[in-house]
Amino acid sequence: MDKPTRAGNAPIPVDLESGKTYAWCACGLSTNQPYCDGSHKPTAFKPIVFKADSSDTKYLCLCKGTANGPFCDGTHKK
Repeated sequence: MDKPTRAGNAPIPVDLESGKTYAWCACGLSTNQPYCDGSHKPTAFKPIVFKADSSDTKYLCLCKGTANGPFCDGTHKK
């Protein structure tokens, strides 16, 4: 598997909590999208771990094509 699996065709809004750490699924295989559930283990993909800098609604990428992971950059429209 050299490309991630597309988990959706649009970003998903999520409510992030300031200071909390999240692991975004980069492989597209997680059944807990957009978060990692460990399904990447047989692949070369690793989740992107990030800490929320504010409590806010953010749009996380589900197409897995973003250049700004975990956040949507509009790649799903291309």
